Amino acid sequence: MHPLHAAVLGAIQGLTEVLPISSSGHLILIPWLLHWPESGLTFDVALHLGTFLALALYFWRDIIELVFNFFRGISGGGLHTASNRLPFYIIAGTIPAAIAGKTLEGPIEEMFRSNPALIATFLIVFGLVLAFSDTIGAKRWKMDGITLRAALIIGLAQCLALIPGVSRSGITITAALLLGYNREAAARFSFLLSLPIVAGAGILKVGHLVKTGVPAGEIQPLIIGIVTSTLVGYASVAFLLRFVQNRTLYPFVWYRLVAGSSVLAYLAFFH
Repeated sequence: MHPLHAAVLGAIQGLTEVLPISSSGHLILIPWLLHWPESGLTFDVALHLGTFLALALYFWRDIIELVFNFFRGISGGGLHTASNRLPFYIIAGTIPAAIAGKTLEGPIEEMFRSNPALIATFLIVFGLVLAFSDTIGAKRWKMDGITLRAALIIGLAQCLALIPGVSRSGITITAALLLGYNREAAARFSFLLSLPIVAGAGILKVGHLVKTGVPAGEIQPLIIGIVTSTLVGYASVAFLLRFVQNRTLYPFVWYRLVAGSSVLAYLAFFH
């Protein structure tokens, strides 16, 4: 892979994995539009590692607290507060996506990788769903109002993120808003819920890479992809959590509508 391609795709991953606009959709559509070769396993590893590092670096205090509360809970320390219960809710919410990812990721990726029209359609449809949730959601609950029921529903919604064009953060934020959580709580819980899935995907990809080995000439793109994905991802998390404190999610909705419509127009008139 050309180093420039690695830098561009790493930046796209860092930006679109965090913002509710679909990383998988962009990572298929942009190389397709630019006629770039497929990235391959090595670069997939770079993107997953970069995303995980960005989230881990930003939420390191939360991760330490979650681990502490988890071990406190299983050692009999009790689940009396929202903070004590949160790691168990995240685990419960992760299970549906983990099962779906293990069984459906391959078939879904094969179905959508060669179908940009379908990806563009999902960008539009789930952009409208995000707009609907941001408009009608009560936005009354904060992070300390997360319940087991809410975690399971948001976790089930996360399964849809396997479909390119849906967006992991987009669909989980949408579900949280529909359940009555405010934008900041929806975004923060979305990121915390994604940590086990992103980490698990990274570990699986690294395991495959260890078996196959890094192809000659791929070390530099691997490093570039990890670094750019991490830096842009970290900045994107910080941006989104500040943005949602006093703004609507409609800029992302409009972006999804324009991006999806542009791809469909390109297919209709030029392809």
